[in-house]
Amino acid sequence: MKLQMHSIHFEADQKLTNFIQQKVDKLETFYDRIVEGEVFIKHNNSDGINTKTIELKLFVPGATLYSEENAPSFEAAADAAVEAMRRQLKRYKQKQMAH
Repeated sequence: MKLQMHSIHFEADQKLTNFIQQKVDKLETFYDRIVEGEVFIKHNNSDGINTKTIELKLFVPGATLYSEENAPSFEAAADAAVEAMRRQLKRYKQKQMAH
């Protein structure tokens, strides 16, 4: 799967991008028709609380799936976003099988 990484207002290191790439690649085991994906990595300093945000967008035939998660670290946010996306992919696949 082709995955585009966008780090907003900072430069993400290679270790972080590799970690996210590995996590997102595992989603193909649940649904193998993913066309491409986009990941937005950003610092979120709302209400004086410094959190990290990962937005994950996957393009599948006929739909765009989206998940956004906030966490104290990028790794935790990536885990949560990928888990939410896994559930969406399973649900989407079941709908496709039903038709």
